[in-house]
Amino acid sequence: MQSFVKEIDFSKSEILSLIELSITFKTLKKNKISHKYLEGNNIALIFEKASTRTRAAFTVAAQDLGMAATYLGASEIQLGKKESVVDTAKVLGSMFDGIEYRGFSQEDVETLAQHAGVPVWNGLTDTWHPTQMIADFMTLKERFGYLEGLTIAYLGDGRNNVANSLLVTGAMLGLHVKIIAPKDLQPDSEIVAIAQQLSHGNTLTITEDVTAVEGADALYTDVWVSMGEDVDFKERIDQLLPYQINQALLAKTNKSETIVLHCLPAFHDKNTLIGQEIYETYGLEAMEITDDVFQEQADVIFQEAENRLHSIKAILYMTMTGNDHLPKA
Repeated sequence: MQSFVKEIDFSKSEILSLIELSITFKTLKKNKISHKYLEGNNIALIFEKASTRTRAAFTVAAQDLGMAATYLGASEIQLGKKESVVDTAKVLGSMFDGIEYRGFSQEDVETLAQHAGVPVWNGLTDTWHPTQMIADFMTLKERFGYLEGLTIAYLGDGRNNVANSLLVTGAMLGLHVKIIAPKDLQPDSEIVAIAQQLSHGNTLTITEDVTAVEGADALYTDVWVSMGEDVDFKERIDQLLPYQINQALLAKTNKSETIVLHCLPAFHDKNTLIGQEIYETYGLEAMEITDDVFQEQADVIFQEAENRLHSIKAILYMTMTGNDHLPKA
């Protein structure tokens, strides 16, 4: 059994195995073939941050694999408040066969993994988003048929968990990765150093120049302000508006087949309370991606979202059994 709290917990071959296993699970799901390989197990889902895709994916994945999943919201347990993370890890580890954690602190998820005695999975922290990466690179593999040698460019807040994970995972898997962001929103030097150590011949580019999207097979963006981040919203908008994925920027790739990825939720229209508030306050109908680009790329973006289910299923199976292949029928 093995935890998955950051991408570098696994080797390149193990990450590739997770991607292939995800594709296998997707086929089983599409063909309605039962795959209750983990029947009888129970997992805990700790959520300090709200979630749609991560919560739904872990819940359905557990059910499809024959497991029961118990949701533990921030207001429902004492993690870090009246009970230490270590004590919580020992208690939950004695009752559950695995623990998912989605919250703020990378240190907390690593402490859980150290003391729980069962696999722990990082559903997102402020530093890393490893479960998202398996879905993302699974989507790229489905779309292009290969990964090594592809060029992917991330635009926006280059210091957030998605940018960190994309840079490191892309480096590990042999992609050319570009992080395009204002200087003070570029990845920390230690994250860049990890990525550089993992890359072998593939280029890693950190720049504030949006023309660097030229030649990109895929563009990637995320929300401009992460959950729980305390920033001057107007200042952040002014910083990142030049990095918005719109038709003009997409044209700078000089490739008609470039795809766009987004881990969602996306502020691409006014059809949410926050979207309406942004429009009324700042006059913007969209933020990190315009609605016309979002709609053009909707097939791949929602394919990426669905793949959270299949990839999390692969992560659960591989970490709980130690196997990267399914039992023979």
